[in-house]
Amino acid sequence: MTILPLSEILMLLAALTGAGLVGGLIAGLFGVGGGTVIVPALFYAFAVLGIGGEGNLHTAIGTSLLTIVATSWRSLRAHRSHGAVDEVVLRTWTPWVAFGGLVGAAVAGVTSMTGLAIVYGVCVLLVSAQMGLLPERIVLRSEMPTGWVRRIVATLIGLLSAMMGIGGGGFGGMTMTLCGQPIHRAVATASGFGLAIGATAAFGFMIFGWDAPGRPPFSLGYVNVPAALVMGLLTTLVAPYGARLAHSLDRRVLRRAFAVYLLVTGISVVAKAF
Repeated sequence: MTILPLSEILMLLAALTGAGLVGGLIAGLFGVGGGTVIVPALFYAFAVLGIGGEGNLHTAIGTSLLTIVATSWRSLRAHRSHGAVDEVVLRTWTPWVAFGGLVGAAVAGVTSMTGLAIVYGVCVLLVSAQMGLLPERIVLRSEMPTGWVRRIVATLIGLLSAMMGIGGGGFGGMTMTLCGQPIHRAVATASGFGLAIGATAAFGFMIFGWDAPGRPPFSLGYVNVPAALVMGLLTTLVAPYGARLAHSLDRRVLRRAFAVYLLVTGISVVAKAF
């Protein structure tokens, strides 16, 4: 097991603290579970410190998913206090979203770091394009799908979110707004999707990465325990403040600024993996 010098441990803690604070804020604000901040921060921190190897991106994603569990729970509670959660959608979609999260973890477990980086980058660019280019009120249909369409779409939301290490806001929130749901309700309900995705997918990343080579020290499968504890605590504490801001700030400006960040992040992760 690699033993890091004190200076590098302090650098890692500083990176985890910064990413945890920003990730928690974004989790509450956009319902994405903070993974779009946590994953690249961990991935680069592992590389800069020279720890781990081929499993670094998998571990960054798995660790992010575990932090989503507590963060999404706090964010969901905060949104419920505003009466913004669609409880019917949450109840009927969550089982399939959770199933998709487990499937996504299994697929990620047999995917190379380069392949996973491509999936991550492409999905981040899609979310970036949706947030930065499409009008917030664009609607493809007037209500949420039911039956087999719901099962397929919900499973895909969980699968892609798990492979990116994000909560339900990226694809779940997008789906709800495209189906005519108000943006605040979409963000609030998607935080509940994040809880289901984080729990099932993090478990899957632990199991499917249990004996995998090239992981950072102190990892259970593809979940790094110290990083999960530090970032999970910070994102959980900060997420409710992001949820409150979501109900008071001009979201158009925030969406476009965040879309630019996602664009840069997606490109940089793919470039780093190559």
